[in-house]
Amino acid sequence: MLCVQHDTCFDGNQHRQSSNQGVAVATEHVDVAIIGGGQSGLAAARAAKALGTEPVVLEGSGRTTGSWPRYYDSLTLFSPARFSALPDLPLGGDGNRYPHRDEIADYLVRYAERLQVDIRTRARVEVVEADEAGFAIRTADGHRMTAAGIVAATGAFGNPARPELLGQEGFAGEVLHVADYHDPQPYAGKRIVVVGGGNSAVQVGHELARVATVTLATHAPLHFLPQVRGGKDLHHWLTTTGFDHLPPAWLAHVLPGTLVLDPGDYQNALHSGRWHRRPMLTRLEGESVIWDDGTRESVDVVLLATGYRPDLPYLRTLDGALGDGGGPVHSGGLSLTHPGLVYLGLEFQRSFASNTLRGVSRDADHVIPPLAAHVHRAPGAAGL
Repeated sequence: MLCVQHDTCFDGNQHRQSSNQGVAVATEHVDVAIIGGGQSGLAAARAAKALGTEPVVLEGSGRTTGSWPRYYDSLTLFSPARFSALPDLPLGGDGNRYPHRDEIADYLVRYAERLQVDIRTRARVEVVEADEAGFAIRTADGHRMTAAGIVAATGAFGNPARPELLGQEGFAGEVLHVADYHDPQPYAGKRIVVVGGGNSAVQVGHELARVATVTLATHAPLHFLPQVRGGKDLHHWLTTTGFDHLPPAWLAHVLPGTLVLDPGDYQNALHSGRWHRRPMLTRLEGESVIWDDGTRESVDVVLLATGYRPDLPYLRTLDGALGDGGGPVHSGGLSLTHPGLVYLGLEFQRSFASNTLRGVSRDADHVIPPLAAHVHRAPGAAGL
């Protein structure tokens, strides 16, 4: 059976009786359930299919686009098209361009169609529990299945990190996350503090500075890297030097902190005063922010460009799978607590590029073979 970009589908080996008044569902069994149909889930499906395993992809939304449609309207990739595709299907066109958010979303839909695997949209997973068959899964519409193996591929961008700022409850202005920001026009003429020092913070702050007064609040000075060196995009050098493959432990030694890729105008705009950078604010008070030197500044909007956390609420019922902070307990994407459970799309999962289009398939090729071996082993095997 093949279902792509449609509501949940069932074949003749599955039995389901439901009505608007109640639901009674007989359980189906699958080899591997891939939770999430964005770039991570599609990379997992490709790797599983190549090994002869029959994956079922469960995607909560109506399209296999991941988080891309939810990002701000002007978002373009920080890497050129030639470094921004999954295996077997290039983006096409000029390989040096920086693709727009919508192009990537459409690309992922095309990729899913080419895979020819069982993809079920509008199949949001709510609960995963341990089961004698491996794992028991329940989706939001009440459908149940068991799986010998699970790939948690909901990635690193589904759950906005919203730190609570001191004094936020009494702040007279607006506090929002960059996940809720779409375009600058509603903020024309306003005084805005962007909290964060990464690529998205600078890109959004730079965009807002065209219509508003903008200050970036960061814990450390900004470190700019030219997007182009020696006539080639920085990603050329990252891949050819092997930096792209460095494990996270190495990155802590070679990176000076958060790096911002500069296409040529970010640092100039900062130095010319189009927008400003200050050390992190200490609290909000009334209609003002209080800076670390005690000065007060009236602002209308505080925009949190503070990143995202893994989006894994469905694993809360799987004892020990998540740590105290809600993150997965794993090594390189392999669960340390549950044989048959692997992860894909986590930030720095195995390398600098783990949660990118160019890097996620490398990680899939690392975690899917042991998962497939686990699925095909005799009952009672020792796990991954």
